[in-house]
Amino acid sequence: MARKRSMLAEEWWDYTTLDENILEDAAKLTEKDMLQLSRQGFKVVFYDTLESFYMAEALEYINVWRQATSSNPIGICGPIGPTEQLPLVAELVNSLEISLKDAHFWGMDEWYIDGKEVNESHPLSFARADRELMFNRIKSELRMPEENIHFPKADSLAEYTSSYDEIHCAVMQGGQGDTKHWAFNDPVKREGKYIDEPPTPDEFRKLSARKVDLHPITLAQNARTSGGGYIVGIPQQALTVGPVETWKSEKVSIWQAGIHDNAFGQRLTAFMISKRIIDTSVPMSLLADHPNVVFNYYRKGLGSVEVEMH
Repeated sequence: MARKRSMLAEEWWDYTTLDENILEDAAKLTEKDMLQLSRQGFKVVFYDTLESFYMAEALEYINVWRQATSSNPIGICGPIGPTEQLPLVAELVNSLEISLKDAHFWGMDEWYIDGKEVNESHPLSFARADRELMFNRIKSELRMPEENIHFPKADSLAEYTSSYDEIHCAVMQGGQGDTKHWAFNDPVKREGKYIDEPPTPDEFRKLSARKVDLHPITLAQNARTSGGGYIVGIPQQALTVGPVETWKSEKVSIWQAGIHDNAFGQRLTAFMISKRIIDTSVPMSLLADHPNVVFNYYRKGLGSVEVEMH
């Protein structure tokens, strides 16, 4: 039987093309059910306050960077979305006087316009946000060397990918988008060889850092979270870390405060990963095969999948 057309954008793959039984089972999950989704290689964690949530996320940076030495450089790959942890990271580095001379950082994605990544003067630049919210707030004597900061650039994506072989990425952090992506690993367009079926998991897993077209839902989400709803101001393409780099990372840590994806989406990906239901129309489901994945939730941000009129 042919797969359903998307309810959101008919020319694209996304989670609305899944078997309805999967969607219904995910929607029914309670908070208790979510905790019971933990299994070997996949852990679900709840935090009771936003303060403890973002502090725990910030501490992942600190715990990674404190391990770095000249003979054993270590880094973390971090997102823009969430960003609330970034000023906390800077405060912790300064307070604990942690030298970052041997530590590394990868930015996981960046907007792409007119054949190249956006300049850091662009108001939506992720690199700019990392610098303004974190790096520029760290005392000059403790700061990370510029050559240890790896942002994806259009003319050096191969070097970006190879850096994961040269430096140990202990943690890849991320949030979850409305298309159930990490970074900008969106579902693909429903065209060409993928007109009837989305890419196989093996095909998607082979994707490294690259330029991507963004799903319409991703454009709408970023307009909502970062642009005041002005969707025409959101670039339609981006550079993103891929599954190849993700599988070179020791741990994948996803942080969901209920600000980005909704109550249903937060349940769906955890359910699919726990049950090893892998389908590339839900890119996050590929993490079912990663050996060390943690989903972190703000308890009050989980919400419920119930009708509530507004």
